[in-house]
Amino acid sequence: MRINHDGVTKPKGFLACGRYTGLKNKRRDLAIVFSEVPANFAGVFTTNKVKAAPVLRNLEIREKGGKVQAVVVNSGNANACTGEQGLIDNQTMAQTVADTFNIDVDTVVTASTGVIGVPLPIDKIVEGIEKSSTFLTGDRQGAIDAASAIMTTDTVPKEVSAHFMIGDKEINIGAMAKGSGMIHPNMATMLAFVTTDLAISTELLQKAMSESTLDSYNMISVDGDTSTNDMVSIMANGMAGNEEITEENEDYEKFKEVLHVINMELAKMIVKDGEGATKLLEVKISGAKTKDDARKMCKSIINSSLVKTAFFGEDANWGRILCSMGYSGADLDPSGVSLEFKSRFGSIRVLEDGVPLDFNEEIASEVLKGSAIEVLITMKDGDASSIGWGCDMSYEYVRINGDYRS
Repeated sequence: MRINHDGVTKPKGFLACGRYTGLKNKRRDLAIVFSEVPANFAGVFTTNKVKAAPVLRNLEIREKGGKVQAVVVNSGNANACTGEQGLIDNQTMAQTVADTFNIDVDTVVTASTGVIGVPLPIDKIVEGIEKSSTFLTGDRQGAIDAASAIMTTDTVPKEVSAHFMIGDKEINIGAMAKGSGMIHPNMATMLAFVTTDLAISTELLQKAMSESTLDSYNMISVDGDTSTNDMVSIMANGMAGNEEITEENEDYEKFKEVLHVINMELAKMIVKDGEGATKLLEVKISGAKTKDDARKMCKSIINSSLVKTAFFGEDANWGRILCSMGYSGADLDPSGVSLEFKSRFGSIRVLEDGVPLDFNEEIASEVLKGSAIEVLITMKDGDASSIGWGCDMSYEYVRINGDYRS
C-alpha cells in the first residue's frame, strides 16, 4: 500500500470537475464526480435530527441498495431547514445532472454545504451543472478543482489516495473531503467522498465504511457541533477488473485496511485545518476497561473547550484532561491514570498512577509549543485502547464564526 495525495480521479473510470456558479464570491462552488459505469454505493450520514435535504434523499438511495453514477456537491449554501422547497431544489439538482449526463436520476447523489436556513439559488446551480459537462476530466486537475469547489471555511483542499494489489490487479482508492468547523465526533462529521475501482458487493462496501467511520471520522472534534449535512460516501465501480469481493475474506480485509487509512488521513486533515486552529492534538488512551470506554474518554477530551483553550495557551493544565475523562461516562479508576505530553520539542510526564508529578512548567510549555501534540494516557483498567484527534481553540475561531454569514 502506498499513500499519496491524489484525489477522486485516481481510480479507473472516475472523472471530476469543479466550477464557479456564483454561490460564493469568485470561488469554485460546484463539484461533480462521475463514474463511467454505474458503481456500488455506501454512505454514513449525520445523526442530527435536523437533516438537510440532500441527506434525506441520499438515505433513501442507500436504503434502495441500487447503483449510483454521479455525485454533485454545492458549497456556499447548506440547503438545510429550507422546507418543502429545499427538497424540490435538491431533486432539481439531481435531475439536472441526470439530464446533462443521460443517466437515471436515482443514480445521482447530492450534497450541499454552507449557510443553514437560506433558500438554495437553484437557477445558478442548474446553469452551472449544464455547463459542467465539457469540463469533466479524469486527470489530476479535475480532482483538484472538485476538492477546491466543496470548501467553505477550509483553508486548503483535502485529498488522499492509495493503491494496493489484489491478485494481479492494481486497486486504487481516491478521496476528497471538506471540513473545518461544526465538527463533532458523531457519525460522518463533515463531507467526504471516496472513489475506488474495486469490485465489491454493496453490503461489504457499507460494512467496511461503517466500521471504519467509528475509529476515524467518529473520533475527531473541532468545536463540538454536529452538522445537519454530515456525510461520507464511497462509490466502487469495479473497473480494476478483480473478481468481486462478496465475502469477508483476505481480499476484503486488505481493502478494509487501506480504506481505513484513507479515512484516518482525511479525518486528521480536517482537524488540522480546524477553524482558527494552531495545534493538532492526538489523544491516545491505552489500558481502558473496554473499547467503548476508551472512545468515550478520547471524545470527551478532544471535545472539551477548557482542554482546547489550555493547549492554545500552551498551559500543561492536565487537570482539565482528567476532569473530562471523569464526566465522559466511561468506567475508570483515576488512581491508575498516567499522562504524558509529547511533541517535536520533547516530552514530559505530568501524572503517574493518579499522583501529580513535580514537573518543570517551563519545559512543559516548550513541549506544548509544537504544532502537533500527542496526549499519551495509560490506565490500569483493562487492555482496550483508542485514538482521537482534536485541535486547540483560538481567538480566530470566534472571529471566523462571529461573521460567518457576512
